[in-house]
Amino acid sequence: MNDNPLLETAGLTAYDRIRPDHVAPAIDTLLREADAALALATSDATPADYDALARVLDVATERLDRAWGAVRHLNAVANTPELRAAYTEALPRVTEFHTRLGADEKLYAKYKAVMAAPAAAQLNPARRRALANALRDFVLSGAELEGAAKVRFAQLQELQAELGRSFSEHVLDATDGFALYVDASELAGVPEDAVAAARAAAQAEGREGCKLTLHLPSYLPVMQYGTNRALREKLYTAYVTRASELGPGTLDNGPVMQRLLALRQEEALLLGKASFAEVSLVPKMAESPQQVAEFLRDLAHRARPGAERDLAELRAFARDELGLPELQAWDMMFASERLKERRYAFSDQEVKQYFTEPRVLEGLFHIIETLFGVTIRPDSAPVWHPDVRFFRIERRRASGSGGDAAAELVGQFYLDPYARPGKRPGAWMDGLRPRWRRPDGTLQTPVATLVCNFAPPVAVDGKARPALLTHDDVTTLFHEFGHGLHHLLTRVDELGVSGIAGVEWDAVELPSQFMENFCWEASVLQRLTAHVDSGAPLPRELFERMLAAKNFHSGLQTLRQVEFALIDMRLHAEPGSEAQVDAVLAEVRREVAVLQPPPFNRFLHSFSHIFAGGYAAGYYSYKWAEVLSADAWSAFEEAAGDGDPLDPATGARYRECVLEAGGSRPALESFKAFRGREPRIDALLRHQGLA
Repeated sequence: MNDNPLLETAGLTAYDRIRPDHVAPAIDTLLREADAALALATSDATPADYDALARVLDVATERLDRAWGAVRHLNAVANTPELRAAYTEALPRVTEFHTRLGADEKLYAKYKAVMAAPAAAQLNPARRRALANALRDFVLSGAELEGAAKVRFAQLQELQAELGRSFSEHVLDATDGFALYVDASELAGVPEDAVAAARAAAQAEGREGCKLTLHLPSYLPVMQYGTNRALREKLYTAYVTRASELGPGTLDNGPVMQRLLALRQEEALLLGKASFAEVSLVPKMAESPQQVAEFLRDLAHRARPGAERDLAELRAFARDELGLPELQAWDMMFASERLKERRYAFSDQEVKQYFTEPRVLEGLFHIIETLFGVTIRPDSAPVWHPDVRFFRIERRRASGSGGDAAAELVGQFYLDPYARPGKRPGAWMDGLRPRWRRPDGTLQTPVATLVCNFAPPVAVDGKARPALLTHDDVTTLFHEFGHGLHHLLTRVDELGVSGIAGVEWDAVELPSQFMENFCWEASVLQRLTAHVDSGAPLPRELFERMLAAKNFHSGLQTLRQVEFALIDMRLHAEPGSEAQVDAVLAEVRREVAVLQPPPFNRFLHSFSHIFAGGYAAGYYSYKWAEVLSADAWSAFEEAAGDGDPLDPATGARYRECVLEAGGSRPALESFKAFRGREPRIDALLRHQGLA
């Protein structure tokens, strides 16, 4: 126990030393400590005082959360059977504690007493916000339930946590479990770097030919460029049937989805709500499921004419130029890429040669440093994989003597960029440690991890080359860094509202989507690009072609996102939907989509966002927050005129009003503090060519 890294919470987590057999004893110890803290906090020995409760309870629960967060993180990025077993064993116990903590009527009474006391008026705004959120969350956690209802509510939390874990593992296992070995001759049209990676993957297993998988760096190049239509169909079919009844029965997420929907609806009824969607929206900006549905349908109405034109044009091109009289789902990416090449005379593969990972990171860091008055430099820490890097963010501050500047640590972050087996698909930011002025007065600085699944570097003709990123990869990287900045640049010291904590879920995408705009600025791309062979930056004429193609098929893409969001909202807003999943899916597609996928498509079975990722009745947040982010970006456009958008004055205002404020006030207030008015949809429609 004395050498258990999960119990060493004073500094950075020793990820390189954590073993599966550390999990159970560490969680046992930390749960005992947290239980003892809860008992003390709810006893007469602890007064109904904000600081007293923080000293007793927050210290113990934050220590537990940090250790469990490390286990959960490793389970997502370095999954092994042994770690999965340890995580699975501990999950119900951790869930049970947090459920009991959130529903403890004595603790709820203590917090209500803190809010009712005269001293509450003297609390700073961040503390009052944290306290108000805590009282709201007690209600949502069942603190006002009694008897059998309270017992059942606790059971529901454990069951849902277990089902969410199963859903995620099924997707991971189905993705990792597929491999297709082909001869290089079957990969005609596929970029050489993707072929080289597939060949290397086969050689690593002592096999001839090339290995294809369902990880996106392997899957996407074939779907976009491969001329072998039968191969595209085979890969597409495998990808869209992952974790369904059309694959191994043990990985079928169909029953998991149905059970989750039923349990969520039961939870809603216990809390006095008509549906889980109503529960989900309580801490969000949107006021009702009806408001969300109206917002989504309005977007669909605006996007539909463009989407219909996009599809008609693509079908005609596929028929006349590609010899595809019937455009199938596995032809969409291939035909779209060919049409884009024809119309704009460039391909994603051509652009990719300019986005070397080192140059992109250098340019990204320059943007952050210029706009937000910080410095990013390499740092050292134990990591979970050799590809992971670690950085620190510092702010210059004046020292007390002689006017010299001293560096103040703002936060630190890990970057885990490449796809690999045992790593969950997708990209995300996770706050591993929050900023917090601890009860002993010390300031705990935040730590984040930024996870992507890019294609790793490969050797070409025996020469090592840096990883090459598609423009979509670059946009993804900027997106996740936006989340990271929200977590890391906060100046709020209160545990429940620092960084992303306490931010309404449908506003949390504002900083991430805001950062994507830099990927479309010519002056920015000059710093982000250097051709892998010549070192030349992205040519202006190529950028102009990219810009012209920016809204290529934006109508189709918007409808796709609206389709996903409306399916999510309807599944969680309509009681009994667990028995009508296929019917709801079909109805939304008839209402929104202009292109129907094949009957075997089972995209919901791997839709981890809403079944395992916290976005239940919240997937609309991406489009909702896009209104905010586009409007926020328009402030930089206004400041730049025809010049450089890297305006430090506007950046400082955005940092102070949005990033530093974190969850310490409503997101709408933060937005209005930055823009001086309510958000408008005009900028989003203009940016997407839908105005």
